Amino acid sequence: MYRPAKGLFFAICYPILALIGVPANLLGIVILSSGQCGLSQYITCYLVAVEISDSLVIITAVILNRIGRIYFQGSVLSTTPACALSNVLVCATRDVSVWLTVAFTIDRFVAICCQSLKTRYCTEKTALLVIGLVSALSCARNVPFYLNYQPLYILDGAPWFCSMKPIYYTSLIWQAFEWLDHFLTPFLPFFLILLLNALTVRYILAASRARRRLRDAEIQGDQEMVNRKRSIVLLFAISLSFLLLWATYLGHFLYVQITGEGYLTSLDFNHPDYILQETANMLQLVSSCNNVFIYAVAQSKFREELRKVLTSPFTTVTGCFKQLNHGKTPSR
Repeated sequence: MYRPAKGLFFAICYPILALIGVPANLLGIVILSSGQCGLSQYITCYLVAVEISDSLVIITAVILNRIGRIYFQGSVLSTTPACALSNVLVCATRDVSVWLTVAFTIDRFVAICCQSLKTRYCTEKTALLVIGLVSALSCARNVPFYLNYQPLYILDGAPWFCSMKPIYYTSLIWQAFEWLDHFLTPFLPFFLILLLNALTVRYILAASRARRRLRDAEIQGDQEMVNRKRSIVLLFAISLSFLLLWATYLGHFLYVQITGEGYLTSLDFNHPDYILQETANMLQLVSSCNNVFIYAVAQSKFREELRKVLTSPFTTVTGCFKQLNHGKTPSR
């Protein structure tokens, strides 16, 4: 579960992450929703859904959970009900974001490698259905955690902070539930993204060799090959970013389970275990605000739309000044 990071470094980094992440995700939502990026409607549905879920991760995990508990200790956010709800919302939004990335990877795998299934699966209706199911199931499976929190202490009748009930550490059911939770996020998504991308690369390489044999003389002008390359750039960029930023979190979880050291909450901020733990958490959160930069690098049309959005205020102001100056110009 999420615990508030401490230390000057994290106290500075999380506000920066929020200041970058929220505007970046909102820009992504606006630009993708305009439908001017040259992407099909169902792909746009997936990408907009990912951007919305990433925005919710930044709001819940970074602003409410991290910044709120670093800078506003003793506020209502530190009461047991708010603390428990915050932790559940963080995990739920994180799961939605991760599994929507998996859903997008599956969609691209079907579109590229399963031509017979493509016309039935790669549709806007299917995309909306998958997005709805992923969101509902991700939220539902985190609800039990809310019931397992108890106050860390009670002051003047008010419950403050939250800790797991003792039964969480002794019950086989809860231990199985925790392992299932970590298996579903991030072990299974990590494995699926690696597997599907490997299969997609193998299919593309095989198809490319076949096309070269058939059209060796015209390969430079093969528009289908060009479109296929453009189609997979976005997939691989998003997938690689996810794998790299979650690798530290995954490695730290395995380290804790193997060594039995446990998660650290109150320790010297310079302790290597504490630094590793909080760095893993931060990198995992960074994955929720970097997609816009990936789109800007991988998609020329997205860059063009981004330029229009960023320059539109200046264009509007300049146009107003021109109209005012034109109106003040004396007629001859």
